[in-house]
Amino acid sequence: MIIKKIEERMNLSLSSYSKELSTVRTGRANPKMLDGVRVEVYGQKMPISQLATVSIPEPQMINVQVWDKANVSAVDQAIRTSDLNLNPLVDGQLLRIAIPKLTEERRKELIKVLKTIAEKAKVAIRNIRRDSLEELKKEQKDKNLSEDDLKKNSNEVQKITDLKIAEIDKKLSEKEVEILKV
Repeated sequence: MIIKKIEERMNLSLSSYSKELSTVRTGRANPKMLDGVRVEVYGQKMPISQLATVSIPEPQMINVQVWDKANVSAVDQAIRTSDLNLNPLVDGQLLRIAIPKLTEERRKELIKVLKTIAEKAKVAIRNIRRDSLEELKKEQKDKNLSEDDLKKNSNEVQKITDLKIAEIDKKLSEKEVEILKV
C-alpha cells in the first residue's frame, strides 16, 4: 500500500520531468515548445494554448493563429521575451515562427540545461525516497510495522528509486542524442 503510493508520487515527478524535457528546443518545430510561455491578457497570465491554435506546417516553422485580434501583440511580445530566442512574424492574426537551426554552441548550452533539469528531477525522486523512509520508520516506531517489514519496504523503496533515476538518465541521453543530431 505504502509502496504503491510512493511509486505514484515518483511517477508524477517523472511525468513532470518528461513534460519539461519536451519544452526544450531541439531545432525542430514542436508545439510543446510554447507551453511554458505565458501571455498577459485579461488581467492575468494565460498559456498560449488558451488564446490561439498552434500548428506545425513544416519541420522548421510554428504557426500561432490567435483567436482574438486584440491579443496578437500580447502573444507576440510574450514569445519574443521568453527564453526561447524566437522572433515571430506577425501576419494579421497569424504569427509565423521560424525555428533556426541550432549552432554547435547552442547545442552545448541546451545539453547543460537538460542536465540541470535532469538533476532537479533526480533530487525530487530522492526527496520522495527520503520522505518515504522517514514515514516507514515512523510506522515502525508506532509499532505498526515490524523491523523485517521495515527493511523489506526500505529495500523496495530503494529499488523503485533506482529504477526512476535510471529512467531519468535514459530520457536525458535520448534527448541529448536528439539535440546533437545535425
